[in-house]
Amino acid sequence: MTEQELIEKLQKIERLFSGAATAGERDAASNALDRVRERLKGFAEVEEATEFKFSLPDQWNRKLFVALLRRYGIEPYRRQRQRYTTVMARTPKSFVESTLWPEYLELSHVLEDYISDITENVIKNHIYENTAEASVTEESFQLGG
Repeated sequence: MTEQELIEKLQKIERLFSGAATAGERDAASNALDRVRERLKGFAEVEEATEFKFSLPDQWNRKLFVALLRRYGIEPYRRQRQRYTTVMARTPKSFVESTLWPEYLELSHVLEDYISDITENVIKNHIYENTAEASVTEESFQLGG
């Protein structure tokens, strides 16, 4: 997958979660963000914001999730002494369940696949061509002497 193909795939996911109903709306990518923000505003009018704690597996997923929050006007934060991969946010639960979290998961999977492919190619082409997993042995091994 090229970088341009990745960007197009990410834009398709964005349009999916923006709630585009017609083909014309799906083609109007510039309006997708406004639709999601309007949906968030609608949730906020009928439902009180709740504080959420998101524990993300690594810095890349954290960066993606923080970017999504900021894109929708939600301020991410973490408390002193919380792990670097913890992100806190106040938002309506319905928005998290119907839009934010499903979109994050979709985008995360696409980016993970892309990063995995790049890593595999770099290792295979510039370090060593055999990228198979290490073999599993039944022998027990003791460390130290």
